[in-house]
Amino acid sequence: MAQAVEAAGHTVAIIDRKEAAFRRLDPDFSGKRIVGVGFDRDRLEEAGIKDAGAVASVTNGDNSNIMIARVAKETYAIERVVARIYDPRRAAIYERLGIPTVATVQWTIERVLRRILPESPSVEWIDPSAKVCLIERVVPTKWAGHRVGELDVESQAHVVALSRLGVAQLCRTDLVIQDGDVVYVAISGEHIDDFDSHLQEDTKGSH
Repeated sequence: MAQAVEAAGHTVAIIDRKEAAFRRLDPDFSGKRIVGVGFDRDRLEEAGIKDAGAVASVTNGDNSNIMIARVAKETYAIERVVARIYDPRRAAIYERLGIPTVATVQWTIERVLRRILPESPSVEWIDPSAKVCLIERVVPTKWAGHRVGELDVESQAHVVALSRLGVAQLCRTDLVIQDGDVVYVAISGEHIDDFDSHLQEDTKGSH
């Protein structure tokens, strides 16, 4: 990951408590290598956190990752922070606290399910504050013939794109829904369940 970020033109610093871990880097990696624990503020400042644009906390311990992420956000006001979490139950909690997480097991499960059950609900993107999400949903057959705008929920959810027969498009509110359409919805994170209920509502008489 560090090498990919550096290859994209950014400077990188890595903190690891084991110096031997740096042997896994390519010889031409030019970023800082700092031995220590990631939540030690002296080590973080040595790494340049005061001027950092982003922090990724990816140790093998959930508690350490959350501690590092919270220090980065709350002490140093880093906007782009992400923590790797092995326990998906914790991941959901910290997302609500505004700490974006990657739950390793859950991420793998979701990606597998997306391949074998493409119609299963999914969250595609969550903003750093965990307030706004982009979700993907297969539109129920009963919505065929209705307009995309009817799926919107004021101040909660707005359809931004639609995929039909594998081809995606940014959509107008007057676009007529067809059977099998998939929509991408920008939505308030706390209203996903409400939107899913809206999709299952009786649509008779609402043309």
